[in-house]
This record gives sequence, C-alpha cells and structure tokens, in this order.
Amino acid sequence: MDIQFNNLDNVFWLWAVLAAGIVLILAARLRTRSLNRFAGRRMAEALTASSSPTRRRLRPWLLLATLVLLVGGLIDPRWGVRYQELQRRGVDVFFVLDTSRSMHAQDVKPDRLSRAKQYIEDVLESLGGDRVGLVTAAGDPSVTVPLTLDYGAMRLALDETRISTGRRGGSLLGDGIRLASDSFADDVEDHKAIIVLSDGDDMDSYPVEAAATAASKGVRVYTVGLGNAAEGARIPVAADNGEQMWLTYQGEQVWTRLQAELLRKIAEAGDGLYIPAGTSNADMAEIYESSIAPGAGRDLGTATVERHIPRYRWFVLPALCLLLFESFMGQRRRQVAKDRIHRLNLTRSGAVI
Repeated sequence: MDIQFNNLDNVFWLWAVLAAGIVLILAARLRTRSLNRFAGRRMAEALTASSSPTRRRLRPWLLLATLVLLVGGLIDPRWGVRYQELQRRGVDVFFVLDTSRSMHAQDVKPDRLSRAKQYIEDVLESLGGDRVGLVTAAGDPSVTVPLTLDYGAMRLALDETRISTGRRGGSLLGDGIRLASDSFADDVEDHKAIIVLSDGDDMDSYPVEAAATAASKGVRVYTVGLGNAAEGARIPVAADNGEQMWLTYQGEQVWTRLQAELLRKIAEAGDGLYIPAGTSNADMAEIYESSIAPGAGRDLGTATVERHIPRYRWFVLPALCLLLFESFMGQRRRQVAKDRIHRLNLTRSGAVI
C-alpha cells in the first residue's frame, strides 16, 4: 500500500504527547502520596473507596490515546487513490517562492516556507497538463525549475529548496516577477500566470510595477500571503550550542509581519487575485481550480489525474469519540462502594455491625 504523509513535520507533536504522559503519571502519584500524607493510609482508602481505581488508571491512557490519534490526523496520512477527470486548460504557471530569512518565521506551522512549499505541492496534485516552473526570490532570484510537465522534478526541487543565506539578504519580489515573466517559453499572450508565495517583506524591488508590466504582456500575477499581519513572529537562527536564538539587528530582535497591503497591490496591478492565507491552512488546490486556472487557461480537453485520498478523518473521529467517552466516564463505583464506606464509618465509631 502506497502511504503518503503530507505534513510529516507535525510528527514532532509526539514529544508533547510524551511530555503530557509523564505529567499525568507524576500527577497521579503525587495525588496519592499527598492524600496518604494528609489523611493516613486507612482514611485515604476510605475517602477514595467510592472511586474505581481501574477507571482512575484508565482515564490518563484515554487522554494519551486521544492525543496520539490527533497527531496522526495532523500529519495528513493518505493512502489509496481516486481518479478524477479534470479540464486541461494548458496554463503555463511560474511559482515565485520567497526564500528570504523572514520566511523562516514560525507563526505558520512549521514555518512560512514549509507552508508555501506545501501549497505548491497541493496545486501539483490537482494539475492535469499545465506546465509549471519555479523561481526562488531571495537575494538574486534564479530559475530553479524551467517550465516543465515533469511534476516529479518540480517536487524534488521543492524538497531541496531552503532559506537563502547568500550574500544579498531580503526578498526581491519585483526581480522574481520580472525573471518569471521573461522565462515563459513562447511569445503567445495569455494562458500564463505567476503565483507569488511570500510574506510581502520586499527590499524595494518595485514588485507592483513588475506585476503591471507582466499584465501588459498577458501574464496574470497572483499573490499568496503567509504569516501573521497583526503580531508577526521572530526569526529563528541556528546556534552552535543548540539553544534557540533569534535574528537581531542593532541589538534588538527582528520581528516580521505579513505585509498584506503590498501583496494586494501586486495582485491588483497584475490583474490577478490576492489570497490571504495568513496563518490558516488554505485549500490551494481548490483555489487554483476555481480562481486561477479558469482565468488564465485555454481549453485542451480533459485529462484523468490520480489523487491520493486523505485519511485524517480515520484518526480525528476516533480521537473525538475517546475524548467524549473519557468526559462522560465517571469514577464512582457502584452501590457496593457506598456500603463499604458506611461499614468503615460504623467500625470507626465503635458500632456493632
């Protein structure tokens, strides 16, 4: 069986589950120890006689199983395939991917660049004959993948794309748009699109003017905004001692925010559409099929594409069922426990049973 995990980075949440398990075990032991110290062993047994020890021990395991299943859903497992008839529109698409250091910010999980790459992967899943290319725009932009129908090569290039640490820092979205516009394979106008995936943090490269020039050539420019526009996030940097460090400038930590207004102006000048993904998880395949391809494409008939079937529901639904079961599961024993408490109280008071 061919199994894919589309968000394998979320597997790191298993460490949180492990930590939660340790906390629950220590809390249960501390509770028992504190109760014995406060009331004495015999009185503690009397006070807890109405609760079932089996149920007390079961509840932490139910919570841990719920968390494990939720992590299983977060990594987005997919197996099995379904075949779908798609309209071939013959669109030539260049993705302009911002790989500047600000895209390493983690207000989008796991970070902005990883989410942007996932969006491109989602679009590739839905294509049925459109040619795609990749331009990375940080420092000096470059054509990483020329226009191609080889989606496997595109995926391989995405896997190898990293944050730029070159001589020139910052993103040059305007230069990236101009390079993509000049890299289309023919001079036929229309049926071309540029999709910019960025947080909008540009280094005065005149991206609005570049988008307007591309639109005059029949190339529509679409923008996808990633990040938090209100609070923003710090930019992590590697440290030799393994300690978490943040990018600083003149002794102050650098915070980066989504520049939504600039990306909106770029899309308007490029006769395209601004997609405010922000920190949410947008359905980029659906957006491409409904909003981008129809406006830029030409009809080339239909094509059958193979899509892997998302199976996250198989994990999320059992997790919710376990959570509900744990919530409604009481800890009290049956009437036998009440009788035992009554006998213990009578014994302590000296009454004859």
